[in-house]
This record gives sequence, structure tokens and C-alpha cells, in this order.
Amino acid sequence: VQLQASGGGLVQAGGSLRLSCAASGRTISNNGMGWFRQAPGKERDFVAGINWRGGSTAYADSVKGRFTISRDNAKNTVYLQMTSLKPEDTAVYYCAVARFAWGGAEARMYQYWGQGTQVTVSS
Repeated sequence: VQLQASGGGLVQAGGSLRLSCAASGRTISNNGMGWFRQAPGKERDFVAGINWRGGSTAYADSVKGRFTISRDNAKNTVYLQMTSLKPEDTAVYYCAVARFAWGGAEARMYQYWGQGTQVTVSS
């Protein structure tokens, strides 16, 4: 599976961005998906996860109420809508395919990773 993340960029605090992650190579419709992020000098952290059908989601406390994860299995794509962005959201954002129908917050539960897309929020 190859994952191509896009949609990152530079935005002012309070602004919005929508990240996309398109999968190729095989269908991901049976797998959970997740978004993680890594800021300079920090570990990669869980941001959001979604189950295989899109009926269950989970979010890091720091993004609850501001970010929304969704998926379109017909397009083999997962999205991350980010609103009310803060400077502390600045990071490289990675999408990942879970090993099973639900991945959760642990990186070890994901087996394929995209290359990352940079999100920079200016104050």
C-alpha cells in the first residue's frame, strides 16, 4: 500500500486546512486509518483515528472539537479537516493504515505510513 498525503501548508492561527490521504496498491476499506503528527524534536503523536466503515472515531484531547477525521472508501481516501488551528498544531502530519479494522492511538497498530505533509500555523 502506498499513501500520498496532501493539503498541508502555511496558515494563520484560527484558520483551517483539509488534509487528504489517498491510498493505492490495494483497497483500505477493511482497515482502520489514522492521522499522527510530529513536531520538531518531539515524538510522533496520535491525532485522530477512524474505523473501517467510518462509524467510529477517536481524537487526541488537544484536537477534540477542532479536527474531524472522515473517509471515503469508494475513493480509498481518508481526510482530516482541521479548524481553529493553533501554532502548537504545527507539525508534519502522517496518515497510516491500521493492521485491523480499528487502529486506535498506538502507532504500533499501524502498518503502512505516508510520507507526511507539513502544516505550519503562524501566530
